[in-house]
Amino acid sequence: MFRDMRRKKQLLSKDESEEILRRGTSGVLALAGDEGFPYAVPLSYVYEREKIYFHSAVSGHKIDAVRKSEKASFCVIGQDHVLPEKFTTRYKSVIAFGTVRILEDGQEIRRAMERLSDKYSPGDREARDREIEKDWERLCMIEFSVTYLTGKQGIEYINNPVD
Repeated sequence: MFRDMRRKKQLLSKDESEEILRRGTSGVLALAGDEGFPYAVPLSYVYEREKIYFHSAVSGHKIDAVRKSEKASFCVIGQDHVLPEKFTTRYKSVIAFGTVRILEDGQEIRRAMERLSDKYSPGDREARDREIEKDWERLCMIEFSVTYLTGKQGIEYINNPVD
């Protein structure tokens, strides 16, 4: 169902790919948009146990696309160093393919929001909880279940693996 990478020696292991997802701070969610056009939107996220969680407004293009089709992909660039003298870049990136759903259960929503908040604003849990309560009625969380994950590194990492 999913294509194998042509340049297999550039393939990252599952552990390396998941590490990029854990460390990343933003990625691009791709969905089927209006009239068959792809809709790709940059988002903050949190990754945990083959699940990716996103915060969203309760209505809009993204929510309409999620309701229309559960299939999605999510891309994170873990590193990208331009090498102008070589006309290339040293990069590491991952693409996850899977399904998305809008969380409906209050406990699931709270746990997902806590994970996301803890990633970007660690520390003051009381302030986090106050913020969640304040915005609870407008809070929408999306869960992305990873079906297939692939990571790739530029050939420059193989030829010169120093980070």
